[in-house]
Amino acid sequence: MKTYVPKNDEQNWIVVDAANVPLGRLATLIASRIRGKHRPDFTPNMIQGDFVVVLNAAQVALTGNKLDGKVYTRYTGYQGGLKTETARQALAKHPERVIEHAVFGMLPKGRQGRAMHSRLKVYAGSAHPHAAQKPQVLEVK
Repeated sequence: MKTYVPKNDEQNWIVVDAANVPLGRLATLIASRIRGKHRPDFTPNMIQGDFVVVLNAAQVALTGNKLDGKVYTRYTGYQGGLKTETARQALAKHPERVIEHAVFGMLPKGRQGRAMHSRLKVYAGSAHPHAAQKPQVLEVK
């Protein structure tokens, strides 16, 4: 019996403009592209998705009261070391991490998700160093 093995040699590069796009809609699109769910030969246990370059991360839209209501927390490991930061503060300091945090929450947990982690490149402005890969522009509706 012969088993079907999908080809893993196709690694496309995609550019997405995040300006005025809601964060959740953008993150779901990016996570499914990185995972490879848009491909007809999608296999859950193989990494066969695209590399995604996100531009204008500082201009991503958050709807409703999320700029002040959404809180990112992290723990330093020391007593009393719980650090909190609103989405407004996070976008002002490091807008790349806001998109990365949303996308990584949608990727699989474990070894495979950590390997997919490196396929996302986020930049606050409109310039990126990946022109040599000839990325295709993907429109977000």
